[in-house]
Amino acid sequence: MLTLPNILTLSRILAVPLLAGFLWWPEWREGYAIAFAIYCLMGITDYFDGYLARAQGTVSKLGVFLDPIADKIMIAAVILILCGKQVIVEWNLVAALVILVREIAVSGLREFLGGLQVSLPVSRLAKWKTTLQLAALGALILSRALPEWPWMLTVSLTALWVAAGLTLITGWDYLRVGLKHMDT
Repeated sequence: MLTLPNILTLSRILAVPLLAGFLWWPEWREGYAIAFAIYCLMGITDYFDGYLARAQGTVSKLGVFLDPIADKIMIAAVILILCGKQVIVEWNLVAALVILVREIAVSGLREFLGGLQVSLPVSRLAKWKTTLQLAALGALILSRALPEWPWMLTVSLTALWVAAGLTLITGWDYLRVGLKHMDT
């Protein structure tokens, strides 16, 4: 069912190649600025698709399915490109890898538990984790658009590490719940 919230979610998925293109452009400050604007718009649609679905009473199975996929595609694409463009380097790659591994593992866990008819609701801490991830990655993009602000890179990488820490905590919380439903 193509409701406005679902259209917003689909628009985020469809915007990923555009975002990736501007991020990949070689050392073009304006490209990073445009990528940051697209990224912010994607974040705004992420907020409003859920808000509108709940407010209008139009929460759908399609939306419940697509929303976390859209988030993960966007986060993974940005992390991979920023690693490829050597914005995220050295030990900071560990934080990026922690985030990617947790996203994949929790998706697999949700799929497994779904087959058992077990729901794995998103925790409040996981919502904070996602917000911090999005802010950290946005700040990393912005740091390339504004190289005259070197502190921006330091702040964004620190936020990435804090997000990775929350990622480990929330991933463990979900895994603990999931293990209760697995045969030993």
